[in-house]
Amino acid sequence: MSISSFLSPKLPFYPSPKLLSTRLTFSSSSTVCCLSVNRPSTNETTGLRVVITAGGTAGHISPALAIGDELKSANPSTQILFIGFPNSMESTTIPSAGFNFSSISTVGSSSSRPFLYLNSIFQFPLKLIQSTFESYKLLQDFKPQIVVGTGGHASFPVCFAAVILRLNLVIQEQDSIPGTTNWILSFFADTIFAPFNCTVTNLPQRVASKCVVYGNPIRQVLRRFVSKGAARVGFFGQWSGAVVDAKVVLVLGGSLGANAINIALLNCYSEVLCEHENWFFVWQTGVEAFDEMDSLVKSHPRLFLSPFLRSVGVAYAAADLVISRAGAMTCSEILALGKPSILIPSPHSDEGDQIRNASLMADIVGSKLITEEELDTITLRAAMEEILGNEELMTEMSARAFNAAKPDAALDVANHIISIVKSEDK
Repeated sequence: MSISSFLSPKLPFYPSPKLLSTRLTFSSSSTVCCLSVNRPSTNETTGLRVVITAGGTAGHISPALAIGDELKSANPSTQILFIGFPNSMESTTIPSAGFNFSSISTVGSSSSRPFLYLNSIFQFPLKLIQSTFESYKLLQDFKPQIVVGTGGHASFPVCFAAVILRLNLVIQEQDSIPGTTNWILSFFADTIFAPFNCTVTNLPQRVASKCVVYGNPIRQVLRRFVSKGAARVGFFGQWSGAVVDAKVVLVLGGSLGANAINIALLNCYSEVLCEHENWFFVWQTGVEAFDEMDSLVKSHPRLFLSPFLRSVGVAYAAADLVISRAGAMTCSEILALGKPSILIPSPHSDEGDQIRNASLMADIVGSKLITEEELDTITLRAAMEEILGNEELMTEMSARAFNAAKPDAALDVANHIISIVKSEDK
């Protein structure tokens, strides 16, 4: 796989942005799973009505919110309903972002593999049928003109119900190698929004004609201008502005946390802050690890500890350097915001996605790659000092990131969704 096919400053359409009618065709009298599939007319609704479904992790939820933001910006009267699992990240994150949210029965967690365990073999099909039926009822009641899926277990039953109802269906994939949910749904979707050219080659050949390459959608809140000084005061108070040549390190272990990163930083943060009086840390531990880290980390005026950064845009604005896992969405955010980075890919990611992401980021924008096997206190500290101690290197890394970014991906996806609906209404 060539580097240029993964992250290119000018990602082309593949093969062209034309609208294609590839939806499965059923007769108006057909039934599937004993459910009527008469498609609701768009004339019954006023304005654009969209259902967006995503779940599990921030990597799926963030692009879904980015698309929702742009659709609302294009037309404030647009009605958007998000659907996901209860007691999940999406059930709290999405309503807090100002969107309506409805839940369906849980099929599986973000990290579960339903057929790896004997009891799941029998439970999974029943749960899937139940959640698909609940999705069907929600779609019937809301009458969307289009359904948008961004992956995760929660999106499958909703998108499959959309297929049964013969609704417009589009999916957005974030990784170079599509996840299981989107790989299956690619056969049924009308359009597939891909982040990279190589994503298209990793999808079944028969669906390649439905792909459009736009990049990964980044939320408006991340790209909104916030001055570095104001962002730092938000985390550390007025005192941070008085420190000459202050350097802020943003540590992101992912929404669920990264134990290896937390431990490596735990063993060196105190000494580093003592020796570098102009360094500050904004440290997202992950929700599951926060209580333990909070009990072990000593309070310090130049350290901000949090389980999850809901205002991550402000955190990025404050940061000079990002230490992070190498999820596709995080890498896309680093590019769009032009941040120097140290990437520590998770060795447990599907198909080695994060290792591949980090390697390509290292080649293209100069990110420092540290594998989990190499990660320790000495290695992490040396990498931080190498980057933060070299202003010329930081400037170069930032410029290369900006050049490789696709900051308007969310807007491009939203405009394409609107064009699909308009073409159906003609």
